[in-house]
Amino acid sequence: MKKTVLLSLLVPSVIAVFSILPIENDAPVFHSAAERAFFNKHGFGLMPDPAHYTGAGGLLPIDSNIYFPTAKLCGGCHGFDPNEHALVTTEGKDVNVYDDWRSTMMANSARDPFWRAKVTHEILANPAHSLELQDKCTSCHAPSGHYQAKLRDHQQYYLLSDLYADTLGLDGVSCQTCHAQSPDLLGDLHSGALNFDTNYLRVAYGPYEIIFEPPMHDFVGITPVYGEHIHDAGLCAGCHTLITNTVDLNGVYTGNTFVEQATYHEWLNSRYDEAHDNVTCQGCHMPQLLDEIIISANYQFLTPKFPFGLHELAGANVTMLKLMKENREALGITAAPEHFDSTIAATLRMLQQKSIDMTLETGVLHGDSAYFAVKLVNKAGHKFPSGYPSRRAWVEFEVKNAAGETVFHSGGMAPDYSLPDEAPNFEPHHNTIGDPGQVQIYELVPGDVNGQFTNLLERGHAGLKDNRLVPQGFSLDDPVYDTTTVIGAALNDPDFNLSGGSDVVHYRIPVNGYTGALKVTARLWYQSLPPKWMAPMFAASTPEIDSFRLMFDAADRAPVLVAESALDSVFVSPVGTNVPAKPAWVKVFPTLSRDGRVSIEAAPGVQVQQVQVWNSAGRAVTAQWNGVLLTLPQQRGVYFVSVLTSRGRVVEKIVRE
Repeated sequence: MKKTVLLSLLVPSVIAVFSILPIENDAPVFHSAAERAFFNKHGFGLMPDPAHYTGAGGLLPIDSNIYFPTAKLCGGCHGFDPNEHALVTTEGKDVNVYDDWRSTMMANSARDPFWRAKVTHEILANPAHSLELQDKCTSCHAPSGHYQAKLRDHQQYYLLSDLYADTLGLDGVSCQTCHAQSPDLLGDLHSGALNFDTNYLRVAYGPYEIIFEPPMHDFVGITPVYGEHIHDAGLCAGCHTLITNTVDLNGVYTGNTFVEQATYHEWLNSRYDEAHDNVTCQGCHMPQLLDEIIISANYQFLTPKFPFGLHELAGANVTMLKLMKENREALGITAAPEHFDSTIAATLRMLQQKSIDMTLETGVLHGDSAYFAVKLVNKAGHKFPSGYPSRRAWVEFEVKNAAGETVFHSGGMAPDYSLPDEAPNFEPHHNTIGDPGQVQIYELVPGDVNGQFTNLLERGHAGLKDNRLVPQGFSLDDPVYDTTTVIGAALNDPDFNLSGGSDVVHYRIPVNGYTGALKVTARLWYQSLPPKWMAPMFAASTPEIDSFRLMFDAADRAPVLVAESALDSVFVSPVGTNVPAKPAWVKVFPTLSRDGRVSIEAAPGVQVQQVQVWNSAGRAVTAQWNGVLLTLPQQRGVYFVSVLTSRGRVVEKIVRE
């Protein structure tokens, strides 16, 4: 009998014994003294040595007032297994929870230097609200420290000064932030309100019904239990819906509120919600492996579990991940460069493979203008971009002629990665772009009480524009539309497809009498920290702002290329309006060909250098040319034959019957 089969039969019996027999205060015998010494030597730091036992043979009591253990305490069993037995796939790939988590934006949310700088920027603008601002911001960026201070110490405010000296707070969004949330009120809370069951807080909800609990219970003081809600998208709602109170330019509350982000509500207003496809946040950001995986190190007899949720927690903020990787020591981050590399790779996969489908199509290609269309389809379960409103995406559209000269360029970047052609306050949404000074930017633009762009969240009064690509299945009639509104010209754009989660941007390129090939390229860029958003903050000074400015200036701030589509040889001609006289140095005939054969005859002394053929859609096609006869493709239709000679280029329209 195979070992795995034997274990699968044996372990339930072992678990049954543990559940029937009373557990006394006897010392756990899961590890020998030598094993505990090995674990402690390798940094696990959680295995009790003999000095931790009482004279009666039991463990010293675990301080139950410590509601949230640090993630490293969990990493002793759920981190890297030196024996390569636990938390590896069937192919031997290490997928341990602790290392995957600790280089994510979640793990480093309290160490994020931009967040720290931005909190101090908000305080400078409204110093009278300093305590409330800090307390609100730490509720999501340092939830363990924040709620430990609230629930245990009954502290009214949890401030940056508290955070900087608090190991729990510096842990960011750590294990128990998610695994200790109560199933009650799940999805109903927002703006940093998280519901922990204070009567049974030292619990870790997990996705598996059969649990071996003694080691976690005895060594860490946390009881693992099954919680179906651990897969519920509502687990993310408390922080990923943030509504702020508005102040005017003098810092006086107006009574209005502003939706800073509503990623969870965007998911509710989509085809992915529980009522439809039921693809939750965890389903994408914690992709599941079907491998059978031992989920805890140090216990050879444990039964493998499946499916296993990778704790990649990949989002979209590549820029900040790169910056934190390069400033690990200054920020007190223990994750190694290779951990960041793994998280960055997962984030790029999320952006470039799972977010947007883009297609580039041709329209009319003759006359005074050539027409093209870029279609974007959102594959994410929320708006794209989503989250903090600095994040934006835009379309770069570039056209070059046969000589490689740029004839049209929309959305080009300056050396500092700003967009020099965007409007000063904000760039409006476009259906058709015919001027290179226009650019399609998908973004949420916060406006103050005077209708001017602001990057101060407390001054957010109303959205001036929100044309971010909505998720598929989006509806104006959804109950949460009030927090997921589309704002501005996108609402009147017939190609901004709400239910389909797509948009089509049309481009009109002046031909200016040009006949020949064009190379057309469309690119979609994602940017999390635009210079436009950074400038007002960098004009101020606090220790946090000054520190972040140095890191930012030295960082790789290049936007991420999400998608790209190109047409290498699009033939255009002004034939539709002005038909020039045909040159006499070359003849292409017949113009109506029944068998697809066309003759090309050059005048004496004229050399034919190149023959190219395009179809009516403007795409280059393959045709056979033997120096005298040109054989068109089998498909009937209209073709354009371009003959480059020593005297110049001649283009002839041929119809193949």
